[in-house]
Amino acid sequence: MNAPVPSTATPPAPSKRLGIIAGNGRFPLLVAQEARRQGCWVVAVGHQGETLPELEPLVDEIEWIRVGQIGRMINRFQQSGVQEVVMAGGITKTRLFTEVRPDLRALALLAKLRTKDDDAILRGLAAELERSGLVVGDSVQYLGALMATVGPMTAKKPTADEQVDINYGWEVAKSVGRLGIGQCVVVKHKVVLAVEATEGTDETIRRGGRLAHGGAVIIKVSKPGQDQRFDLPTIGPATVDVMAEAGASVIAVEAGRSLLLDREELLSRADRAGIAIVGVTRE
Repeated sequence: MNAPVPSTATPPAPSKRLGIIAGNGRFPLLVAQEARRQGCWVVAVGHQGETLPELEPLVDEIEWIRVGQIGRMINRFQQSGVQEVVMAGGITKTRLFTEVRPDLRALALLAKLRTKDDDAILRGLAAELERSGLVVGDSVQYLGALMATVGPMTAKKPTADEQVDINYGWEVAKSVGRLGIGQCVVVKHKVVLAVEATEGTDETIRRGGRLAHGGAVIIKVSKPGQDQRFDLPTIGPATVDVMAEAGASVIAVEAGRSLLLDREELLSRADRAGIAIVGVTRE
């Protein structure tokens, strides 16, 4: 997986050459599929141990790198004539302490950052890409139909008590996000059971579910002032599976700022599990 996969296909006559910085999960796959449907020539940079290998047949060119090889990433995009780059999918945060292989460009970038939270790192990476002549775009332009809408999106709706927890959890989640800690909290009866940190949303749900003993309410929101180009709150069918395992009953996501991956399957699986998914917004 270390060498780029050669392509013998002929690129389409001048069409956008889109670069995808691919993290984990299905998000990069969906972006690649839609971008190609829109006529883009897609060049992906995948991360070993994070990006799904199923991405390879969905793109025109691909390079596999280790987390932290920013110079190699930028060189690949430049050599392939990429005009715009989008970020799709995250990197497991704990990998940053175990398997990261920062090159000189990454080390220089990290040295400039005042803080090392997700938003600071991603903004710094975006700035580095733009200094190299690459436009950093918004991946949502390829997945707008998957954006969460306002109100219940499942057959089940939150109860009055669950709505109280959603309202309370919303304020807590926004406060946590403002500190750059995470995007997700688990609440029951206005008691915060778990706050997302480096472990990610799934483990946060499991931890909160164990303490709740059923009926946990999950709230997942964007951080205040979050750059829409990256790290949008995202849930998918696997999120529902984790909620069912943890005995959680509701997940509230921020409407217009959260992505529902594999939306139809996600909502269908939630209906079968008796779980409510609701989009919330606040002015």
